[in-house]
Amino acid sequence: MIYKVEKKINKESGKATEKSVMNSITIDCVIFGFNKNGLEVLLVQHGVGIRKGEWGLPGGWIREKESIDNAAKRLLADLTGLNNVYLEQLKAFGRPDRFPLGRVITIGYFALIMRDDYTIQPGFTASDAKWYKINEIPNLIYDHNTILDYSIDCLRNRVRQAPIGFNLLPDKFTLLELMRLYEEILGIEMDKSNFRRKILKMKLLVELNEKQKKVSHRAAKLYEFDQKIYDKLTEKGFNFEI
Repeated sequence: MIYKVEKKINKESGKATEKSVMNSITIDCVIFGFNKNGLEVLLVQHGVGIRKGEWGLPGGWIREKESIDNAAKRLLADLTGLNNVYLEQLKAFGRPDRFPLGRVITIGYFALIMRDDYTIQPGFTASDAKWYKINEIPNLIYDHNTILDYSIDCLRNRVRQAPIGFNLLPDKFTLLELMRLYEEILGIEMDKSNFRRKILKMKLLVELNEKQKKVSHRAAKLYEFDQKIYDKLTEKGFNFEI
């Protein structure tokens, strides 16, 4: 039997509860956000337990009667206040010595959000939550730095294959903002004219009859991503590649 009462594992969580959880499998989520400062990751500070005061990825235990995906969504909401975000499963991380209180396997996820659309509210066992630039990540608990590094590699591969990067942008954006996003994720410098020609040739963007407002430079045109067109093209064998 792999189900236990969470009281038995409160040395880590620091909080007793009567709800049953799986005591050998956890969830850990890498939450990516993007704004003018670049690509960032949301970390939480443990407020209780053996890792009190230390920083790590949002995560926790899976309840007995919930799916893995639902556990990831619940934990994000409990620890950060985030709801209805793009979530994608990475893989399982199961190094034998990754957890100090016994053998625990964790299932990694990554989330993509437009960070200005959300207000982070640390809760449950998290005393604080903070955005960190991906090149300024501190030493994290357990193997969370390894999980983060893997998720960054995964994100770089995925944005070349599918338009998931649009989840990091507002609904209306400029072509320059879109290019800067891909430059930040991929860690490369792109040619503006080539990027513009290639992305518009895909016919996935809707050019709006709007321009930027309240900017000190010449206002640029705004665009929207057309998910319906992308779905139709994908059914016919369309391949998104930046």
